[in-house]
Amino acid sequence: MMRATPNAAPPAPGPALLVIDMQNTLVAMAYRASATVAAIAGLQERARAAGAPVVFAQQRDDELEPGTEGWRIVPELAPAPGETVVPKAAPDSFLDTELDAALSARGVTELVVTGFATEICVESTARQALSRGYDVVLVADGHTTSVRPGPGPYAAPEASVAHHNEIYRNLRYPGRRVRVLPAAEVDFGGRSPGDGSARAR
Repeated sequence: MMRATPNAAPPAPGPALLVIDMQNTLVAMAYRASATVAAIAGLQERARAAGAPVVFAQQRDDELEPGTEGWRIVPELAPAPGETVVPKAAPDSFLDTELDAALSARGVTELVVTGFATEICVESTARQALSRGYDVVLVADGHTTSVRPGPGPYAAPEASVAHHNEIYRNLRYPGRRVRVLPAAEVDFGGRSPGDGSARAR
C-alpha cells in the first residue's frame, strides 16, 4: 500500500471502484460470469483513466488458499501495479482489514461496488460502507452470485441480483447518497476538490 508523505497535500475527495472477490474459483460458479467480468473491466479502464483508485477485496479461507490458482483474481481484472489488494476472511470487506484506512488515505468519499456474491460479500460490504460514512453506487450489472443447482430455498440468481438492485434503489441512509447505476452510466470524472462522487452521465 502506498503511504502519504508528511508534507504531501491531502488527496482530492472522490470515488473509488471496489472489486470484491472476483477470483477464479468464484467466477467459475457465477451467474452471467463473462458479462459481469466485462462490465467490471470497463469500469476499471475508466476509473484508471480518470485517476480514481481501483481497490480489490480478496477472500481467503479453507477453499481459497492464498497462492493457489483458485484464489487468484481472474486475469481479465488483474490489479495494476500499485493498486491496493485487501485480504479478507469474512463477507464484510471492512472487518479486520485495512480497507477503510486504504480508502481514507486516498480521499475516497464514494464506493462504486462490484463483485461476488450479491447477497453475501457485496451486500455485507455495501451496507458497512454506508455505516462508515461512504456514499455508495451499486453497479446493477457489475455484481453477481452463484448459479443454483436447481429448485430450492435460495432465490434464482437473476432474481437475487434484481432484488438487491431494487432494494438499493429504495434504500435511504441519512447523510448518504445511495444509487444503482448500470456500468455504462458510471462516470468517474476527474478527481478535483468539491467534486467527490461518481456521476451519472
